[in-house]
Amino acid sequence: MDQSAPSAVSPGTLEVVPLGGLGEFGMNMMAMSWDDTTILIDAGVMFPDPDQLGVDLIIPDLSYVDARRPHVKALVLTHGHEDHIGAVPHVMPLFDGPVYGTAMTLALVEPKLEEHALASDDRLKVVKPRDVVTIGPFTLEFIRVTHSMPDCVALAITTPVGLIVHTGDFKIDQTPLDGEHFDLHRFAELGRLGVLALFADSTNIDRKGFTGPEIEVIDAFEELFTSTSGKLVVATFSSSIYRMQILVDLAVQFDRRVAFVGRSMVKNAEIAQRLGFLHVPSCVQIRESDVPGFASQDVLCITTGSQGEPQAALPRISIDDRRFVRLGPDDTVVFSARAIPGNEKAIARTMSHVARRGADVVTDSIKHVHVSGHGSAEELKLVLSLVRPRYFVPIHGEYRQLSQHARVAERVMAGVEPKLQVLLAENGDIIQFDRRGGRIAEKAPAGRVLIDLTRIGEVGDEVLRDRRHLAADGVIIAVVAINRQTGALVGDPELVSRGFVVAESDAGAMFRDAAALVAECIAGSSVEERTDQGLMTEKLRGELRRFFKKRSGRRPLVLPILMEI
Repeated sequence: MDQSAPSAVSPGTLEVVPLGGLGEFGMNMMAMSWDDTTILIDAGVMFPDPDQLGVDLIIPDLSYVDARRPHVKALVLTHGHEDHIGAVPHVMPLFDGPVYGTAMTLALVEPKLEEHALASDDRLKVVKPRDVVTIGPFTLEFIRVTHSMPDCVALAITTPVGLIVHTGDFKIDQTPLDGEHFDLHRFAELGRLGVLALFADSTNIDRKGFTGPEIEVIDAFEELFTSTSGKLVVATFSSSIYRMQILVDLAVQFDRRVAFVGRSMVKNAEIAQRLGFLHVPSCVQIRESDVPGFASQDVLCITTGSQGEPQAALPRISIDDRRFVRLGPDDTVVFSARAIPGNEKAIARTMSHVARRGADVVTDSIKHVHVSGHGSAEELKLVLSLVRPRYFVPIHGEYRQLSQHARVAERVMAGVEPKLQVLLAENGDIIQFDRRGGRIAEKAPAGRVLIDLTRIGEVGDEVLRDRRHLAADGVIIAVVAINRQTGALVGDPELVSRGFVVAESDAGAMFRDAAALVAECIAGSSVEERTDQGLMTEKLRGELRRFFKKRSGRRPLVLPILMEI
């Protein structure tokens, strides 16, 4: 099949095309079509690997959506995590219809649209659990599920060929902080009505038993509040509103003031408070700038940076690069989040910097300070038992998780008639349902698009991006030798340029000034920064980019090379 232009949907056939999230973690997106109506379910991003330089976000290839542009009638969002809503600003220009989501989900979408100068107008439609909307031949019901953030829903979609259930992300938390329980009763009712196909989250299928409830972390944090004689700094995901509520409640109990630190943490806390999902007494919350005015034992900081991201709050705090929050020997820093695969080195580096400040480091391996937001094997089995679908499509996870979920589903449904059929799909597979049954048919365009938010938008190919950059402004390589132990500069920095054109009379002075800038930047950095190649490389890159843009009006590709001697 020519993947550049997907064929029209066959008459009398429901087509479901996963565009992301199958065979990978993140970038969740799916298209569902009947005749001339297509609805999209979620539009998420994935974050780049450390070696994908110059890439800020990864979104699904939207060729399939673009080809069906006249037929796309709506985008439906299950919840507000980045891997489900991060690509919304890239998808909304491709169709004119509404975007459905719960209040919390859409509140998190709005700032993204503003950043991309997109007017939401009246396209954002707030829905609540048990609401029903009709979009062409599809009738969608929103069903309450519990997850690691509030206001999450699954979808029950009535189609001309049968009922489709899409779980979104979920775990079954039977003691939710907000009292909003997983709607097991509705899942059971749908099972009795008859479900054609279940599309279910596979993230934690390889974890036995049940995922713990959010309140399970309270005991560990109570111990930390009791034993910490200085500041308590907790790094978590900025979308972990339940974790934030637990920490705020404990701060009230132990008479500590709460400061939210980090741009996304402050923003999400404000949104959650405005919508009533986070309750912080006015006398408890303080600004980051107020922290130095309180005794250390009276402060709790809830920060971003649990993954060791260089520009996030905690990594900067750990090297004394945050103006108002400094760590001392009596302080405790808690990493209350799972380590996303690939971030282990950055997290370990941040922990070492924290230790150098004399503060204590606490992780989930030391105390039970984190629980997952995804259901473990027994919860996934329970949903299968309640829904009893004829077809099962595992989604959300690497292929090994999808495959294991498929095997588990076959065991759960053994002996049930009609026999369960598993459709083990990957991104781009066209899953068809009609009167003859379900099958995986052809392939639609699917893949990844790399996004450079600061410069050129979509990056279809990294080599092409670099060639364009080099052709326009050239490259400057800064070779810097530093002492392995002290990080001090050894000799003079050497700058080499190729394809970077400036007036010959200006070149000498410009490069001498650039070398002096490199020396000053290194001299003005802390020992931790100078001995951390990743941090120092990025710092030099940023300084040199700004220098050459100011002096020449051009943006050459800057490649600092640090050699330890």
